[in-house]
Amino acid sequence: MEFGKVTDLQAIDFTLPADHPRTAHSLRHIPNTAQIYVGCPVWANKHWLGTWYPVGAKDAHLLSHYVKQFNSIELNSTHYHLPDIASVQRWKSTAPRHFRFCPKVLQEISHYQLFDGTAAPLLAEFCAHIQLLEEKLGCAFLQLPSYFTPDKLPLLANLLKTLPKNFPLALEIRHSACFQPEFFNRYLDLLQHHQLSTVITDVAGRRDALQLALTSPTAFIRFVGNSLHPSDFQRLDAWVERIAAWLAQGLQQLYFFLHQPDNTLAPELAVYFIERLNQRCQLQLAVPQKQAQVQQGKLF
Repeated sequence: MEFGKVTDLQAIDFTLPADHPRTAHSLRHIPNTAQIYVGCPVWANKHWLGTWYPVGAKDAHLLSHYVKQFNSIELNSTHYHLPDIASVQRWKSTAPRHFRFCPKVLQEISHYQLFDGTAAPLLAEFCAHIQLLEEKLGCAFLQLPSYFTPDKLPLLANLLKTLPKNFPLALEIRHSACFQPEFFNRYLDLLQHHQLSTVITDVAGRRDALQLALTSPTAFIRFVGNSLHPSDFQRLDAWVERIAAWLAQGLQQLYFFLHQPDNTLAPELAVYFIERLNQRCQLQLAVPQKQAQVQQGKLF
């Protein structure tokens, strides 16, 4: 799935499709005590110095500034290497109690070992490291590669059998054939059996991937914008309405991560989303604040 810009935004239908019947089933009889987490896919963005971070902030301190602005992070660095215990403990100690990390499962697991049946030991090690975040672990997510096709579902089923009990995980599919009803329903059955969640990815150029099915009372949404094009805000407005409906049905947790082509403008999109969600749902989520511009004083 390409997360870049699309060439003909005006030709794309941004209307969210109808609910999958499983959505209402997954939210039934659940008390409305929703926890809502909004964030970006990175914390180390030098372009945020002087806007969302103080001027001159050091690399080692960027996470401490990020957690003052957002209450969650889509942690993509864990997709490329297994975080050592010291790093995980440092992340945990830096973040406040209400903050949630959402680590992406190692690429070695999701893109390679899954297919040869050897992933269980590395998955166990990954989960053991990530669980050191304790109460600051949100929902990890496993992004299946573009070459994960419907015939590979038994391999995924075998892997999920080895997942530690009660480990919070959401899964993302990408191949277009996986969104065909026959496979998609089997895939949802598998996730629901293991009490896992779907990753819903909203990309302007891949409307087939926008399947609004929930297999648990946790919604995990990855929203990919296009440099603050008007369509970004139109799609976010639609999400605010959908989330309001889900909250009314008993959604328990929402993770909503905002992407931009280089993520420089992701905080602006987050501000818009949070403000609209607060207004529509009568919430009081903290809104990220730009840093005050410090004027250099005159000597005389």
